Amino acid sequence: MNVFVIWFVMVVAWNYGYPQASPIEDVLVAVILSFLSTFLKKYL
Repeated sequence: MNVFVIWFVMVVAWNYGYPQASPIEDVLVAVILSFLSTFLKKYL
């Protein structure tokens, strides 16, 4: 559950930090952060 919260906070931070980003960039960053959260789940 904590990893999901970290992922969610990072996605929200991306969206507020880069509001000019295109929708495809938003999706790509969300996918990359999802892989990062999978990595964190494995090692935490």
